[in-house]
Amino acid sequence: MKNYIKISMVVVLTIIYGCQDKFLELDPLDSVTESVYFETPEHFDAAANSLYTQLIGLQKVKGSGLSNDYQVGYADFMDFGTDLIAFVQDEGRGSLIVPEQDKYWSNWYYWLRDVNMILKKADEYDGNVEDIEQPIGTAYFFRAWHHFLLLQRFGGVPIVTSVLDLDSPELSGPRNSRYEVIAQVLSDLDVAIDLLPTEQQLDAGDKGKISRWGAEAFKAEVLLYEATWEKYVGTTTDGDGVNTGAGSAMPDNYPSTGDMLTEAIALSKDVMDNGGYELWNHNTELDSMSSYYLFNLEDGDSNPAGLDKSTNNEFIIQGIYDFVLRRGGVNISHVVDGRTAPSRKFMDMFLCVDGLPVDKSTEFQGYYTVSDEFENRDFRMNAYYYGVPEGGSPALSPPTSEGNPTGILGQKFRSWNYPTYRNVNEESFNFPLLRLAEVYLIYAESLFELNGTITDAQLDESINKIRERAGVADLTNALVSNYNLDMLEEIRRERAVELFLENSRYNDLKRWGIAEQELNAPILGAIVEGTLYEADGSLYDPSVYIYGEQEVENGTGSLLRATVIDPASNRSFDRKDYLFPLPTAQLNLNKALTQNPEW
Repeated sequence: MKNYIKISMVVVLTIIYGCQDKFLELDPLDSVTESVYFETPEHFDAAANSLYTQLIGLQKVKGSGLSNDYQVGYADFMDFGTDLIAFVQDEGRGSLIVPEQDKYWSNWYYWLRDVNMILKKADEYDGNVEDIEQPIGTAYFFRAWHHFLLLQRFGGVPIVTSVLDLDSPELSGPRNSRYEVIAQVLSDLDVAIDLLPTEQQLDAGDKGKISRWGAEAFKAEVLLYEATWEKYVGTTTDGDGVNTGAGSAMPDNYPSTGDMLTEAIALSKDVMDNGGYELWNHNTELDSMSSYYLFNLEDGDSNPAGLDKSTNNEFIIQGIYDFVLRRGGVNISHVVDGRTAPSRKFMDMFLCVDGLPVDKSTEFQGYYTVSDEFENRDFRMNAYYYGVPEGGSPALSPPTSEGNPTGILGQKFRSWNYPTYRNVNEESFNFPLLRLAEVYLIYAESLFELNGTITDAQLDESINKIRERAGVADLTNALVSNYNLDMLEEIRRERAVELFLENSRYNDLKRWGIAEQELNAPILGAIVEGTLYEADGSLYDPSVYIYGEQEVENGTGSLLRATVIDPASNRSFDRKDYLFPLPTAQLNLNKALTQNPEW
């Protein structure tokens, strides 16, 4: 365990970016020892500000000592290789192996030391505690944040709420149960909610910091996640994190699924009504492409309408970047170009403008050309993908090469006018971690999971606001009834489409208990039967697709042949894959730890 808890007298990394009005106001300070650091409220503010560098985002940050700096992990948190993407990865296939080290285990615990040091020094502070309430609340938020990410990845893990020494029992103790971890997360978030200011109370220089609404929105996310995990997964994976079978015990005071859903509804409604956030909808100025430009906003020159970051009041929790003060430093535009090519499943998941799926809508224009597929569809389809020639189809490349097997290129999180506007590693847009659209989705899903129903009024105050921006007709109970749809499936569809590449898909499939079903299905690409691909040999060479073609259900009402990117025989995702394995180095250091089942 010594590799994940770094015992050091230095508590705060040197602050790497300075102050600016529309930015986190972080005063550059020299690294100092804990014995002299926490003497004034300004010291606590600076220490709490340093915690923001630990959020998932674009820039490299200091690791735990296992290596030099490492990427915080945007590429690991963009759902590459899911059922929605043609690019294949081991996680989606269920073919991961037990690693010796896991950078996320190591660094989340490393960062927990920073958090706990702030809280320790707050307990020892001789001044007016009210003067340091915001940094204390921030520390409690980040302690909940790190523990929750550990739980999503590993299940039950050791809880660390103090600054550890070499003889601390946590270093040689067993894992806490997932129930204990969730209880700790919820408790810490309650403290954060009480101490943090609202968004409206933040000074201009503090915009981007965690507010009370951010803590409430995150707690709602945690509650929905765990409620649906308990409902659909239960003890079939890690049990309580100590035992591994169905007999694992849940504490008597643990909130019920209904209690968690009820609170998730109340919290998300509070944020919706009082947070002051709004969906970023500039479809008029941006030719219905709000869902593209929202994710690459920089200064006023980063889009045709001259809209900058100050116009975005949708992001609630975000990684803050700036071209001068904190450049992203990664070539995310190139990465999303090919690695986010859509699977056949995702292409057909986008609704038509009448609010109906392609197999039920008279607005669907068929598959003869790829551009036909984009006609009369959800605006997000055009916002997320480009490279579709008007009136035609792009050429297909072999799935085993660096070419694009679908011919369609991704552009969500791609810098505008790349690389003319931003060159390699220069993208500096803010990275969303929780935004108002997700709060709407949490609200709607929690309502339906709790009651088995949702009213049209509740849909109008949540999901239908998202659909309006996407140019899609409202979701109503009448639409569901008249066209034999499933309301829960439509709510889940909205989540899949709206939160694409935002660290949602893998976690959603797992907490719904359907990951095996969805991830073990073959990954299919373009439909070729009856299309321009079949008619024009210059666009498609069947011989380069080593897995051939397969018939697929589609919007025509009959089976049509599509290219196979990855066959079902290559995919073996199992219930054990709902959790990552603990790294062997940690198991060797602490013999009381247990490995996750079947790893």
